[in-house]
Amino acid sequence: MNLSRAIAIAALAGATVVMATGCSVARKQETVGEYIDGSAVTTAVKAKLANDATTSAASINVKTIDGGIVQLSGFAKSQAEKDRAGELARSVKGVTEVRNSLIVKQ
Repeated sequence: MNLSRAIAIAALAGATVVMATGCSVARKQETVGEYIDGSAVTTAVKAKLANDATTSAASINVKTIDGGIVQLSGFAKSQAEKDRAGELARSVKGVTEVRNSLIVKQ
């Protein structure tokens, strides 16, 4: 009886894993590896912004999506700061595209 129960539980667990994996691929969710790579890129971009005297890292949000696409959002003090933040993000290894949605405060 215990062996039958163990086999049933193992089969159910295996089916759950297969179904969950298929669903995440179908919905185009990030894999664990993509998530880790995205986190590393986001961290590198934030570090560049923090180490640059012309950008305010505290006012700029960074998110990495879909294989190296970096989304910048938040506020910049000037168009020059917005442009510089985009340049810094583009210079990070692993960044394939920068979507600079920073809003320049007037």
